[in-house]
Amino acid sequence: MARSLSLTSFVMEHRLPWAEGSSPAPANAGRFDQAAIIDSGHRSACSSILSVSSLGAILSGGTAFQKGEQLAIELVTGQRPAATVDWVRGDEAGVRFKQPIDVLALINRTLINQPAERRTMPRVEMRCGVRLKWGLTVCDAVLRNISARGMQLEAEGLPAKGTYVSIQIDGLIIPAGEVMWRKDNLAGIQLMGELGWSSLMPWIRKTCGGGGGDDAA
Repeated sequence: MARSLSLTSFVMEHRLPWAEGSSPAPANAGRFDQAAIIDSGHRSACSSILSVSSLGAILSGGTAFQKGEQLAIELVTGQRPAATVDWVRGDEAGVRFKQPIDVLALINRTLINQPAERRTMPRVEMRCGVRLKWGLTVCDAVLRNISARGMQLEAEGLPAKGTYVSIQIDGLIIPAGEVMWRKDNLAGIQLMGELGWSSLMPWIRKTCGGGGGDDAA
C-alpha cells in the first residue's frame, strides 16, 4: 500500500544520511512535494523524509519499520527506488537505495511545481567549506545545510548564541546572520535576508557537480 510522505530536506552528497546526520528542518522552512512509500505491509501512519541523498534517506513518523525490510519510495520525478531499511532508531529509520537517485532532478521538479511568486528554497543538506567571521575572529567551518533563511555550520570554537556573524561561501552572496543556537561543534545561523532559489539552485548544481536539467520557470 502507499503512504503519504512530506520531503523536508536533502543531503546533497554521495554518502548515506545516517543517524548522526542532521536535525529536522525548522517549522518555517520551505517544504518539498510529497512522495509515497510502497510496501507489502499494512501500515496506516504517515511518515516524513527527513533527509535524502543519492544513496539513501532517513524516514520518520508513526511507523514501526523493521531492520532489513524491503520497500520502495515513489518520488514526484517518477523515480521509484527500491530500498532496504538499514537501521532503526526510535521512530526514525535509515533506508539504503539499491540504485542511486537523481537528487538535483528532485529538487528542480519540486521548485517547478511551486507557484512562481511563492517559491522558497527548502533546507538542502550538503557538505562544503565556508569561512565564518565575527568581531576579529575568523574560522573555517563546514556547511551542513542551507535554506532561504539560514544554515547549519560545524566547526571547533563556534561563537555563542546571539552573536552576529558574516559567512563567506564561494559563488554565493550571503547576508549577515545571527547565531540562534549552539550545541557542541554545531551552530544554527539565521540570515537577515533571504537567499532566493534562483541563486541557490545554480550554486548547488555547480557545487555538487550536477549537469543540466531544466531550471525552474
